[in-house]
Amino acid sequence: MATIGENIKKARNTRSLTQDDLVRKSGVKHTALTKIENNVVVKPSVQSVATLAKARDVAIERLV
Repeated sequence: MATIGENIKKARNTRSLTQDDLVRKSGVKHTALTKIENNVVVKPSVQSVATLAKARDVAIERLV
């Protein structure tokens, strides 16, 4: 089963977005996104995941 970080990274890469692109679109801090994608933070806040999902234009369910 994939982690939230892996799912966010996969969703980002499917559109060839860099982390910087997603940071600009979402407003989530770069360090937070990096920690989430690298599974340093394994349980990110619902608000962060929802913001990333909205910026990536995917349902939050696809990321969790």
